[in-house]
Amino acid sequence: MATIGSDISIAKEFLIKGELVGIPTETVYGLAGNALNEKSVLSIFETKNRPAFDPLIIHTDSVEKIGLYVSEFSEKARALATNFWPGPLTLLLPKKQIIPDLVTSGLDTVAVRVPNHPILSELLRQLDFPLAAPSANPFGYISPTNASHVQAQLGEKILYILDGGECEVGLESTIVGFEDEKVIVYRLGGLEISEIERVVGEVEVMPNSSSNPKAPGMLKSHYAPRKPLFLEKRETIETRQNQTSGYLLFDQYINNVDRENQRVLSPSGDLREAAHHLFAYLRELDSLPIDNIYAEFAPATGLGLAINDRLQRASVPGSAH
Repeated sequence: MATIGSDISIAKEFLIKGELVGIPTETVYGLAGNALNEKSVLSIFETKNRPAFDPLIIHTDSVEKIGLYVSEFSEKARALATNFWPGPLTLLLPKKQIIPDLVTSGLDTVAVRVPNHPILSELLRQLDFPLAAPSANPFGYISPTNASHVQAQLGEKILYILDGGECEVGLESTIVGFEDEKVIVYRLGGLEISEIERVVGEVEVMPNSSSNPKAPGMLKSHYAPRKPLFLEKRETIETRQNQTSGYLLFDQYINNVDRENQRVLSPSGDLREAAHHLFAYLRELDSLPIDNIYAEFAPATGLGLAINDRLQRASVPGSAH
């Protein structure tokens, strides 16, 4: 099993050697390797069993370093970077040749981010290369939000997990790209669309793709528990109460079902708290002796849009009503 610790120097040593390390971010834990080392990048795909057509995000510690890896940084992109980095925002920008095609799945744009986590920021400051780091989970499964989640699912495949505590946001970053004058959201995430529009004006939201996505995290089926998950409206869930199902609810329990089989994302109805708990509670329900999981839609506003996006992609196709 991997060693879990908070020693940045150990993580740095492994990464310099081309090994993979589990890392904390404010969004979810990542499986990190040297983004400029093709062998390390290939190891990420192999360790996650991730399809090579699904590109990766690279991480560094400053806007200044981004210029080493991208060939163009438009005015709108720079405005978003200035307002939201470090933070849960990823930008799709034209890449320089230094970035291997394996990272971008052959695309001419690279997804870049400056994460907002003190331990990771210090690690990135000490490295002379960016880190490619998708979520530290087997491809398609629930994203990890603490070090023990990484240990449970990838601990036998990597040597070290840098422990940074629980992820503050709990949802992956919002991915934004640019086509001509249009600003496009390729993946809903931890930064609300309203915040982005406050800086750059109206944006377009791109639908998810079943293959050959233009950005990381766009596949239609993703973030799924092992047990079948059915996404339903509250009133539908209440008609399907039984003791062999689990229930992921937004702000209140349902009656006549064992509380142990229920998880409430935010009793106060706070969308940030709900996002923070989403993946951890899905994982807890997935570990229970139940047959399936019913999940309730979150309010379709702010971070609720990103929560519903993750639930939609984790659910049985056609199950949402």
